[in-house]
Amino acid sequence: MPNKLRESARRVQEFLSAKGFVFEVQELPGSTRTAKEAADSVGCQVGQIAKSLVFKDKSTGEPVLVVASGANRVDLKKIKAATGLRLGRADGNYVKEKVGFAIGGVPPAGHIRPLPTLLDPDLKRHDTIWAAAGTPFALFQLKPDDLEPLTDGRWVELSE
Repeated sequence: MPNKLRESARRVQEFLSAKGFVFEVQELPGSTRTAKEAADSVGCQVGQIAKSLVFKDKSTGEPVLVVASGANRVDLKKIKAATGLRLGRADGNYVKEKVGFAIGGVPPAGHIRPLPTLLDPDLKRHDTIWAAAGTPFALFQLKPDDLEPLTDGRWVELSE
């Protein structure tokens, strides 16, 4: 039912379908902007929410995506130790410009261009997870093992 989705959510659904994934983007009446709101909206644990956080590489100024469990805080020092990346916070204007989606609805894939992506291994503790799909009301369900082929990301210990 992609034609009933808002434009940003429809773009995510079209990207997923074009890549051969059968995930179905759902727009919900309640907000999914935060991991807690998303978990409440679909009736799952906060740890099952794959939150997509965009950071700025301090060396290049380019965006880097971190897909973390909704129950975790990201530890930038751990990321630097594991990858050499020095990441800093990115504001809403930067995220929208570089990624094509607003904070609160950033999906793990389907951005303006592919992003270097780091994946939180804690997501593998769950059989299924939920990820944002372009708006603060849209999500799709997937298995943690789907994240790597979906994002071309790599698993890195990154939580505090």
